[in-house]
Amino acid sequence: MTDLPADLTVADRALYVESADALVVADVHVGRDEASRVELPLGEREDLLDRLSALLDGFDPGTVVVAGDLLHSFDRLPQRVTDAVSDLREAVGDAGAELVVAPGNHDTMLEGVVVGPTDPAYRLADGTTVVCHGHEAPEVDAERYLIGHAHPALRIEGQKHPCFLYGPGVYRGADVVVLPAFNRLARGAVVNGMVGADFQSPLISRVDRFRPVVYDEDGDEALAFPPLGDLREYL
Repeated sequence: MTDLPADLTVADRALYVESADALVVADVHVGRDEASRVELPLGEREDLLDRLSALLDGFDPGTVVVAGDLLHSFDRLPQRVTDAVSDLREAVGDAGAELVVAPGNHDTMLEGVVVGPTDPAYRLADGTTVVCHGHEAPEVDAERYLIGHAHPALRIEGQKHPCFLYGPGVYRGADVVVLPAFNRLARGAVVNGMVGADFQSPLISRVDRFRPVVYDEDGDEALAFPPLGDLREYL
């Protein structure tokens, strides 16, 4: 049991919305490797492509939506970054899906890569779910918002695990689901002791009502935890 709505399936730092036939990822941060200032690449390009391809094979979605920060760079687009984005775009196209990006605060150079449609608040085919980055308030109403930006992680017995956060009715009566960063090089923000202002998102204020959900790769299952307000005393 994940305690998520029945049409949402948690996977490898991604969310499949069955009611909209959409695969949603957030904070891909292509170029995080490039910005690391190490002499040798850290394998970001291959890792992102392999994991996205596996998700495409597993869910066969009609649409792939990036909930912001497809890119990591603010001021330049190295060739390796544009090539990596091209690889991802081709993988989505080869799978018969459409790629849509809801721009995030890091996506200032988005026009430099051809990624298909962009929309700061993209409404999925179910008509009730909106995907946005989460760094600013969405300009459209929805029953459910899927966002990124926060890079949430849960620390359990000294180990940090990327996690989803599910908040029923926490934003103007709408549900909010926060996705972890898809890029494994992105540092996760440990939510154990965080308060609303720490998330820097207008959609996350009633933090204690959010339930962490951790995807267990070994067991291929989602593990749900009590709301943070109840969970903190045990962590």
